[in-house]
Amino acid sequence: MTALRFRTVAFDLDGTLADTAPDLAAALNHTLTFLGRRTVALGEVRGMIGHGVRALLCNGLAATGGADDATVDGGLPEMMRFYEAHICDLTTAYPGVVDAFDTLADRGVALALCTNKAEQLTHRLIDALGWRGRFAAIVGGDTLGVSKPDPAPLHHAIALAGGGPAAFVGDSIIDMQTARAAAVPGVVVSFGFADRPADQLGADAVIDRYDALLSVLAAL
Repeated sequence: MTALRFRTVAFDLDGTLADTAPDLAAALNHTLTFLGRRTVALGEVRGMIGHGVRALLCNGLAATGGADDATVDGGLPEMMRFYEAHICDLTTAYPGVVDAFDTLADRGVALALCTNKAEQLTHRLIDALGWRGRFAAIVGGDTLGVSKPDPAPLHHAIALAGGGPAAFVGDSIIDMQTARAAAVPGVVVSFGFADRPADQLGADAVIDRYDALLSVLAAL
């Protein structure tokens, strides 16, 4: 068996473990239509994801005529209602994710989730994906009142999962900034929602497939 020095591996969610962009785009476009705006293409939405639902709405509004607090506040409840009702209509786990979970668990590694998605939505999505019980800790963007790239959520997730040497797997510059701020190794997936090539995100390692995760972690 491959030896690992890590006792905890934490993961981002959107763009790292699951392709949530189609459902987020549907919720955003529903809300933009509700507010009398044009819709935005899925490819454009992928680059807007990572800071939570409110930030996604702000980005969508900015791209379709401008965002102000009153408009965001008026649209956010509708977007949350729609997204919560359709949170896993089109969302899919990336290939190899569940096998990676099993492989790490078999080696005694605790799994943690550290996402900027609201905690309530995170739990709903985890349930919809059939991953309840997979994670020793789930920390959302509103769990502590601060969100990534602040290192506090990642520190909290690692501590809740049992602590020890840890690594963080994400898909974006935000995730890698979080890993650096938390002083843990960062692994980036090349297939997520990043706004630049994976090798420009400052990660300690890049993976193109989840079946490469174990060997990459072993080499860190």
